[in-house]
Amino acid sequence: MAKKRILIFIDWYLPGFKAGGPIQSVANLVAHLKDEFDFSIVTRNTDYCETIPYENIKSDEWNIREDGTKVFYFSEGALTRSNIRKIIRTTEFDFLYLNGIFSVYFTLIPLFYMRKKKSKPVIIAARGMFAESALGVKKTKKKFFIRSARIIKLFDNVTFHATNETEKKDIQNILGNIPVKIAANLFQKQTISQLPVREKRTGILKLVNVARIAPEKNLLYALKVLTQVKENVEFDFYGPVYNQEYWAECKLILDELPRNVKANYKGSIESSKVSRILEQYHLMFMPTAGENFGHIILQSLSAGCPVIISDQTPWKDLANKSAGWDLSLRSSSRFADTIDKCARMGQSDYNKLSEAAFDLGKKYCENNEILEQNKHLFA
Repeated sequence: MAKKRILIFIDWYLPGFKAGGPIQSVANLVAHLKDEFDFSIVTRNTDYCETIPYENIKSDEWNIREDGTKVFYFSEGALTRSNIRKIIRTTEFDFLYLNGIFSVYFTLIPLFYMRKKKSKPVIIAARGMFAESALGVKKTKKKFFIRSARIIKLFDNVTFHATNETEKKDIQNILGNIPVKIAANLFQKQTISQLPVREKRTGILKLVNVARIAPEKNLLYALKVLTQVKENVEFDFYGPVYNQEYWAECKLILDELPRNVKANYKGSIESSKVSRILEQYHLMFMPTAGENFGHIILQSLSAGCPVIISDQTPWKDLANKSAGWDLSLRSSSRFADTIDKCARMGQSDYNKLSEAAFDLGKKYCENNEILEQNKHLFA
């Protein structure tokens, strides 16, 4: 039986990494399902917030990656409506899979041309864009777009991909009773097989954050929490600067940190290096304003690195699972108290916390139901 062919449009893809979650989501989907489906991916030839094309790729033509996946890397000059229409007309596919709803070239234009191919199913991965926290960024523009989309029936004959029930409700609250399939995000295949051993001395804590520097990731809030911390803490944070004004605010708080807290910006980090970096820290500290999944949270747990996060993610009840904490953003003092509590931990208590985090990550990665959900997207 011939494999079904999936044509994917996404603004940024491998070898890019600076766009974070969406790249990881699609890369994991391809890695797990490439033996059962043929994937062709259309993307840009640059990484997020970059202008220099990737090395070792051919722009404006199909490339075959090492995993056998076909990828078309558009240069900025060639990224036009007519060229997108040409890709859709000349590529054989059974499903069109789009990522997000606001991208002009990688969602809206393909969706427009697919109106003439009504027999071809279209799936749109919401990627958390219907969450209240996401819609609050550039709120006026997004509300106008969604209102217009409903008027012109842009999303008629489309199925949405949600990663959980909450995201499904968010989508249908905005768009009405539109078809939605639920499939949790798949994990990276290259997971850590053994729990890394970390030294933990009482009174010292090494925290890490891996996320783009933008309001929705809440680095500014994290830094303000650290001004309240009393124990000796080192906080290293990684990620591309997306919002320069927001970064300027963060730098002002960096100058106000007490002597017992050292914070260091480490720049961007390639996805392939994240797991090994996480092994060097005691905890992940990321009080995000909202995540529809949070790949970095799963990566952290899978590396035996417990997390201190907000309650605005699908990762809930972490304290009862002894794998970390999911706390309300309404109380920055609770975050600070939790960090101090972790800093005072000795080796034995920390080992229990790390083991529970590792086990929780492992349990997620061994859940075969998630794989079946993703296969069913293209059923």
